[in-house]
Amino acid sequence: MILERKKSKELSRLALARFAARAQREVGLAGEVTVLVTGDAELRQLNRDFRGKDKPTDVLSFPSAAETQPRGRKGGDIAISLDRAKAQAREMNHPLLVEVKVLILHGMLHLSGLDHETDSGRMERRERLLRAKLNLPSGLIERTAGQGRG
Repeated sequence: MILERKKSKELSRLALARFAARAQREVGLAGEVTVLVTGDAELRQLNRDFRGKDKPTDVLSFPSAAETQPRGRKGGDIAISLDRAKAQAREMNHPLLVEVKVLILHGMLHLSGLDHETDSGRMERRERLLRAKLNLPSGLIERTAGQGRG
């Protein structure tokens, strides 16, 4: 499910929903996933409230507790800052839709239990493989190597 609190003419809710469903299948993530597209202010608040970091960020993932999903299936919520996505799309010189897809894939990988901050490159390798399969450009981990994301 795609929730748009902040909208852009460059994005199609249908295109995002189709991509999110495909990315979820490719990641092997079961359960329901909701993607919220909002702005920097809301991502900053979520980042502060849940991670203790008082700054906006591009994407956050919130895995569902296993007991809230039928038969222990995983899923969860992904929040994306449209403001950050627009700036990053300009920096990377690709369309906004492509950037939001990169962020959705990154969020799905986190929902599946991977964490590039602690997994010795496992998430980065998986993201690289899936980006190639999904025809996406460089991912967030590669872009920010050595910059300390978050």
